Amino acid sequence: MKKIALITGGTRGIGLGIAIKLAKEGIDLALNGVRPAVEVKEVVEELRQFGIQVAYFQGNISEKSDRQRILDGVKAEFGSLNFLINNAGVAPRVRADVLEVAEEDFDHLIDINLRGTFFLTQHIANWMVEMKKESPSQDFSIVTITSVSARLASTNRAAYCMAKSGLSMMNQVFTVKLAEFGIPVFEIQPGVIETDMTEKVKEIYQERIQKGLTLEPRMGKPEDIGKVVAALLRGDLSYATGQIIAVDGGMMVGRL
Repeated sequence: MKKIALITGGTRGIGLGIAIKLAKEGIDLALNGVRPAVEVKEVVEELRQFGIQVAYFQGNISEKSDRQRILDGVKAEFGSLNFLINNAGVAPRVRADVLEVAEEDFDHLIDINLRGTFFLTQHIANWMVEMKKESPSQDFSIVTITSVSARLASTNRAAYCMAKSGLSMMNQVFTVKLAEFGIPVFEIQPGVIETDMTEKVKEIYQERIQKGLTLEPRMGKPEDIGKVVAALLRGDLSYATGQIIAVDGGMMVGRL
């Protein structure tokens, strides 16, 4: 039986890296993003070359009506959903010092990165529980992409760090709740990954990496995250629900 994965923010950066790996696994894809469908048409067509079904659902997950439209669209197009990959998120609009963060900038980031992700996950978790009760042998799972910023403080990215930390606890709460239904939940904490989000500060990070920020002397690639997600959805890490997996080139390893 074909399996279906919904990837928020799935048409660029880390989300696209995940989509490509899952496509190679033969998993049908429901992709979400904020760009108009015409702007992601090429990406969708490229993914279809792997012989899978791919559909795009435009919407901002911070908006209640958009979340419902995404969910309704997935149900209409696929009829079911096995995997949710929470990946959508934005960088701070302004990298302001923690003593100077504007309330409207804080709200913008938290609404998308934390609140929207929570309520989308809540909707889909309820749907997954219903499907699991009807088909106990079916595989379901939730994976949330957070960041090493869930544990590392940046004074010029306070809201971003707080949102990622909040997502980490969100994942733990869903892990506990969904365990009774046999639905595993995982968190992936990427380090410094080469995406459009990090493009403006790429040179700064590369210099820091050369000075020892990470053990592996390079920035990560979106496919590095995709490989881990694919392994989780295959069930390669069975009996490991709730685990937090850092994909950071060794950044979080303590050193003397």
